[in-house]
Amino acid sequence: MRRYFAFADHNTNYRQETVAGLTTFLTMAYIIIVNPAILEAAGIPKGPSTTATILSAAFGTLIMGFHARRPFAIAPYMGENAFIAFTVVKVLGFPWQTALGAIFVAGVLFTLLTLLGIRGWMANAIPLSLKYSFAVGIGFFLTFIGLNETGIVVLGLKGAPVALGAVTSPPVLLAIAGFLLIVWLMAKRMHGAILIGILTVTLLSILFGLVPAPRSIVAFPPHPGPIFGQLDILGALTPKAFPIVIIIFVLAFVDTVGTLVGLSSRAGLLDDRGNLPEIEKPMLADALANLIAPVLGTTTSGVYIESAAGIEAGGRTGFTALVTAALFLLSLLFVPIFTVVPPHAYGIALIVVGMLMVTPVTKLDFTDHTELIPAFLTIVLISFTYNIGVGITAGLLIYPLLKVLTGRAREVTVPMWLLAAMALTFYVAYLQPHR
Repeated sequence: MRRYFAFADHNTNYRQETVAGLTTFLTMAYIIIVNPAILEAAGIPKGPSTTATILSAAFGTLIMGFHARRPFAIAPYMGENAFIAFTVVKVLGFPWQTALGAIFVAGVLFTLLTLLGIRGWMANAIPLSLKYSFAVGIGFFLTFIGLNETGIVVLGLKGAPVALGAVTSPPVLLAIAGFLLIVWLMAKRMHGAILIGILTVTLLSILFGLVPAPRSIVAFPPHPGPIFGQLDILGALTPKAFPIVIIIFVLAFVDTVGTLVGLSSRAGLLDDRGNLPEIEKPMLADALANLIAPVLGTTTSGVYIESAAGIEAGGRTGFTALVTAALFLLSLLFVPIFTVVPPHAYGIALIVVGMLMVTPVTKLDFTDHTELIPAFLTIVLISFTYNIGVGITAGLLIYPLLKVLTGRAREVTVPMWLLAAMALTFYVAYLQPHR
């Protein structure tokens, strides 16, 4: 096992990888509750949806661990699930079965392009400045999510978009204390600092009555029968529904590329050209997850940015992903325990990880505006639109445009032009349903 995952090459061991896998799971376990709650608005039953969420996360993460051998977890994407529930189903009026069919068609396209090597070819053509901006933008995005989840920052008070939360409330005070605990342990070079912080805040929250203790330890998972295999593929291929396929495809493509590059940069897995070696392997895991997720009855799945928490805890190989996948499978029986972690506990992990992910900003060339401006727009639009896809596609569009306007069109490669075309297609298709 150590040889298969090349523990020696990555200077890691079973303990370090196990702690990393547990950290990743605890940081993203909220998806078990949040994803079914969002999809319920689309008419997908919450009980079966919970089981589908767990199974799709376990399936994708297992493939990532065994095949790609990377420390990344896969689960249904936040953002895409809301797009399906509130835009595709509630606004546009498509049945959720048709929406799942569109996700499956996009998954087929992902798989074909991955097997042909086209996705990896396009991903490796992204300039270093944009790759750095993906990591920085995702870092700020994670930080903002964490600040909001903990209650340190709240939305829409007194006319301001964001404001300081109730910092004297017990949950926020616990979050601040947990953050200080984590950074203190990190300064002391202690492994598992993030995990210790999450568990400490969770236990204190239970003791202080801020969250209820789990009523039971073991609970049988709801049967997924009502939603299993209910996707409507033919309905997704109609002229009216096919733009939804395009949106899902492009949004998931740029999300996956940006997240993979950002996480790999933090884990030190990129080569000297800023590329992830054998990137087709994690992309294939992502593509196959998008085939199985709609069959199970849930939405677009992909590499999770919360994997950064496990990476920061020392995860460097696919064994980290295997541990995370095993915990997802266990959660089928132990949902009451694993879902007791409150937002102000896992939110502090997102703040810390976001802080650590912004370090590539020092590698940006601030003297070349054709490199700096696309990177800057990527970073701020990821953060301020609350959408990774919007920020990344903006960078992919403005980069070749600036090169052309400054007489440097030769610096734009063919795959970059293809990515720019995809980004433009994304905006055309994405904005149409929002009119």
